[in-house]
Amino acid sequence: MTDASIDPQVREGDASFGDYLALLKPRVMSLVVFTALVGLVAAPGSVHPFIAFCAILFIAVGGGASGALNMWYDADIDAVMKRTAKRPIPAGKVSAEEALGLGLALSGFSCVMLALATNLFSGLFLAFTIFFYVVVYTMWLKRWTPQNIVIGGAAGAFPPMIGWAVVTGSVSLESVLMFLLIFMWTPPHFWALALFMRGDYDKAGVPMLTVTHGRPATRRHILAYTVLLVPVAVGAAFTSIGGPIYLTVAVVLNAMFLWGAVRIWKRDEAASEADNYKVERWFFKLSLFYTFLHFAAIMAEALLKPYGLGGW
Repeated sequence: MTDASIDPQVREGDASFGDYLALLKPRVMSLVVFTALVGLVAAPGSVHPFIAFCAILFIAVGGGASGALNMWYDADIDAVMKRTAKRPIPAGKVSAEEALGLGLALSGFSCVMLALATNLFSGLFLAFTIFFYVVVYTMWLKRWTPQNIVIGGAAGAFPPMIGWAVVTGSVSLESVLMFLLIFMWTPPHFWALALFMRGDYDKAGVPMLTVTHGRPATRRHILAYTVLLVPVAVGAAFTSIGGPIYLTVAVVLNAMFLWGAVRIWKRDEAASEADNYKVERWFFKLSLFYTFLHFAAIMAEALLKPYGLGGW
């Protein structure tokens, strides 16, 4: 990681609260919070509402800490990519040293407090998740292999397992299925983005699949991972976290997702960039709703189950 492409003169201004908040990647944090909450609600057993609130808060802080450390290490890449050039560090609003300090402090605080508020296993699980995202993905995989988003996607898939562990102190088939739902969704989601943002990754030297293997190979990979994702997503309906509501949502969404992946796979290279852009953009937008709606259905099943309306 280097700050060579960041203008040091810009750093003279004072950063606002919003700049420090942006370091925590609030959009990504929102997905972390939501999926962790679903894992907590869907888990068998219960915890006191205040403990549940604290657990989700500390998981959110841990997710934000990961974001700050990611921005610290990737400041050089962010500075040359159009999509990330306005982030606090490349924009000169926050120094890399401040981001590092904030990330480390919040990492330690969140893991210790989660362990004290719930159980040691969930605290250690959060610590492992932060380590995996920052060290395994950001520092190692992202700049080394086109499979970066495949393996590194595990970090974003751990939160529902942590939420489940808050209640149970353990891992189960259901929590693994929630993990796999996000893990298998991540590659098609990011590769679709990379298809119409390839210029950014080329410029930054990030070995995304579109850069190393080209667009046709990327489209084939999107289809392959989508085909593998469908049985995982639909199969979860027949476990304790599923039910008729989830099954309906899963069948509809996965039919649309698979159709979108086939459209990308079959697209005509001779077609205009504008037409291809529309297909890829549509799939990417659908992927943004895909995970949220699956987990919303899991939560609905869990909340309605006590009234005899959820589950099988």
